[in-house]
Amino acid sequence: MSDTTATGPNDPAPHGLHIDSDWKAQAEAERAKLADQEAAMRAKAGEGGADQLPPAEFRSLVGLLASQAVMGLGTMGDQQGRVVIDLEGSKFAMDLLQVLAEKTKGNLTPEESGELDEVLRELRLRFTAITRMVAEQMAKDPQSVRMSAAPAPGAAAAAPPAAGGASKLIIP
Repeated sequence: MSDTTATGPNDPAPHGLHIDSDWKAQAEAERAKLADQEAAMRAKAGEGGADQLPPAEFRSLVGLLASQAVMGLGTMGDQQGRVVIDLEGSKFAMDLLQVLAEKTKGNLTPEESGELDEVLRELRLRFTAITRMVAEQMAKDPQSVRMSAAPAPGAAAAAPPAAGGASKLIIP
């Protein structure tokens, strides 16, 4: 899925949602970082084409779960160019990373352990910031945030989030 948002970095967000340029820059930097990690893994494995899967290793598993968490925090838009935030799905992916950290403690290389800790720290910071931003937006203008009761494909049926009980927020 691709982001079809047609606004520039300095254009105001439609329908009253304020997403500052720092947040956008952070999201783009995270996307670039994940792409760089993927490219490095491909180069390391000597892959020939884009149709081949990356190597099945610990770093790939962490990257896959981290990507799911980041996407749930609104880094990808839907076909209409709206920001879709799936707090439950993002939290679930973060919880899986935490379980992975706990279950593999003492069995990882220092590099793997450090990367996993850094990913979890960064995701928690982003999750907190996005949750706060959504709550502020809903307090200012509840009509600017549309709740969708349908869970994301493959999302676990978890307890509803504190903000309204829906699993997805769609912000035009």
